[in-house]
Amino acid sequence: MRFYARATAIVLFSLVIIPAHMLVKLFGARDLVPPFFLHGVGRIAGLRLHTTGAAAPGALMVGNHQSWLDILGLAGAARARFVAHAGLAGHGGLKWLCDQNRTLFITRDVRGSIGEQVEQVRAALGGRPLVIFPEGTTDDGRALLPFRSSLLSAVEPLAGEVPIQPFALRYGDAHDTAWWGDEPGMQNVKRILARRGRLDLTVHFLPVLEGAALRNRKTMTAAAQDAVSAKLDLPVENA
Repeated sequence: MRFYARATAIVLFSLVIIPAHMLVKLFGARDLVPPFFLHGVGRIAGLRLHTTGAAAPGALMVGNHQSWLDILGLAGAARARFVAHAGLAGHGGLKWLCDQNRTLFITRDVRGSIGEQVEQVRAALGGRPLVIFPEGTTDDGRALLPFRSSLLSAVEPLAGEVPIQPFALRYGDAHDTAWWGDEPGMQNVKRILARRGRLDLTVHFLPVLEGAALRNRKTMTAAAQDAVSAKLDLPVENA
């Protein structure tokens, strides 16, 4: 019953918010509604957001990734845009929703695509914060996957001009909330929406990288990974 109640509430919320978004978009305010919509969906799903620190304006933000709920939380906490795997673009309705929040789709792990990805990220910088999940996928919340450095190539020439800000996501029930392994995405959505009680998420906005950490993409990645690992007191797998 909780699943059906929350799913119905999300549909009704969408029927109100999406026409409002399309209207204000006609007047050039395309960024006004989508973060509010994502935050609202998170609230309906049971997400209760807490923050420490503050998001740096125009930052490239890098941090850990556990769930689709991360998107809803960061949209609410930082009005963020996201870098996402191009596989999501194959889902028509989901791609349309992502496009409304100006999601940047990239193809990871394809040889020869890194240069194109770097240019896409560089073009998207400025304005609202842009979020990269450098683990590349979600995990069970008990450790961090090693952060990948390739997408930070976009900001190597801009080090010191574009803020590079780590963030750490901490769920009150990390393992139960996480989407990982072979669990189908829709099954995870159903499980979260049917869950009893609230889902507490604290978004820790950590200090912007500076000094020696900005030397190159590898030092930026290592510094961000160390900051997130230390804040969450989590080991890095295979490290």
